[in-house]
Amino acid sequence: MRILHVTQGYYPAIGGTELLIQRVSEELVAQFGDEVTVFTTDCYNGEGFHNPGAPRMTRGWEERDGVRIQRFPVLSRVSSLVWFPQVVAYRLNLPLNQYLRALYGGPVIPGLAKAIRRFPADVVSASSFPLLHMFAAARGARQSDRPLVLHGGLHPEDDWGFQRPMIYRMIPRASRYIANTSYEAQYVLERGASEQRVRTIGVGVDPDSYGRTSAAEAKRRLGVDPGPTVGFIGQIGGHKGVDTLLRAMPRVWIEIPEARLLIAGSRTDYAIRIDRWIDSWPEHHQQQTTRRYSFPQGEKPWLFGSLDVFAYPSGFESFGIAYLEAWASGKPVIGCRRGAVPSVIEAGRDGLLIDYQDEDMLAEAIIMLLKNPDWACDLGEAGKRKVLMHFTWPKVASRFREVYQEALRERNRPE
Repeated sequence: MRILHVTQGYYPAIGGTELLIQRVSEELVAQFGDEVTVFTTDCYNGEGFHNPGAPRMTRGWEERDGVRIQRFPVLSRVSSLVWFPQVVAYRLNLPLNQYLRALYGGPVIPGLAKAIRRFPADVVSASSFPLLHMFAAARGARQSDRPLVLHGGLHPEDDWGFQRPMIYRMIPRASRYIANTSYEAQYVLERGASEQRVRTIGVGVDPDSYGRTSAAEAKRRLGVDPGPTVGFIGQIGGHKGVDTLLRAMPRVWIEIPEARLLIAGSRTDYAIRIDRWIDSWPEHHQQQTTRRYSFPQGEKPWLFGSLDVFAYPSGFESFGIAYLEAWASGKPVIGCRRGAVPSVIEAGRDGLLIDYQDEDMLAEAIIMLLKNPDWACDLGEAGKRKVLMHFTWPKVASRFREVYQEALRERNRPE
């Protein structure tokens, strides 16, 4: 099968969708011998879509692990010009404000729809909303009369990003829609999608890469002082809940003075605010805090391995691949009772749920887990069993392929 994946970023770009499409693409090549091509941007992250000064990758064609990749240039200057108009239009709820938001969010890629239309693929699959390349993929697939599979990655709590009627008009027109969670599937069904065309798959992880070492050994390898450690490992962004964790830690230190904090992720503009916040703490709390920005991917299993508790109090998640990485390491997780996360974490069984932006609840959850290590271990092991049963990359890629085959069979079925 010839498959064209259209996505906002691809390795070395970092992010949940970026990793998902990379691993699914590689598995489709390795397991099934499919021809997989990825159309993507030259940006390292979403900041590049509207920031002309953001660093860029080399444009054009390359090949990684059997997957062919074409990186298209993004006209971020166009998006930057509509920043103020979209802010005003959104706040005043003016007509057409959704289109201004879409233009600002980008990525603006001239010629993408035409390239998709001309590319010889059996199936076109696009990830993820609310970005503009999704609409280019739809146009290219429609104009070339090929099945379109949409992987939405919705987190509807982000009103600015996802309260756009243009998204929910488009979804029912696709051959298939892949949801990350049952929460997302129900959300699109309530907005007009056909139950026969919606499939729930989720994301994956390489469990063999995690959980190979004790927390003490991981801390020694990373040069982190011993002691009970709570950590955040993921995108350093305003909606990810890093600020909630920083507000919670002073209370944690009152109860557990020896506790340590780890913050790890790609360096972003928001990381500057995090640095200022931590630098304002007393010296001994600064010394109990480790920051690892833009770390090598090979270091990630050691980072997760060094934790005793994984705190990821994000407000906007379509799934939360970081929970799987923590579970694969046998760690208990803390997430928010918001959006898709409660359909991923079973509270009291493999993790804990708190209210979004509630630092007191977060501190209480951290303290309970650190003071009850046997219980914390039980939660982490339950999560690991769930990962092994449902969320390895070979299983996830196989389910993606089944959806592609469904769409292709339906397209080729005689009227």
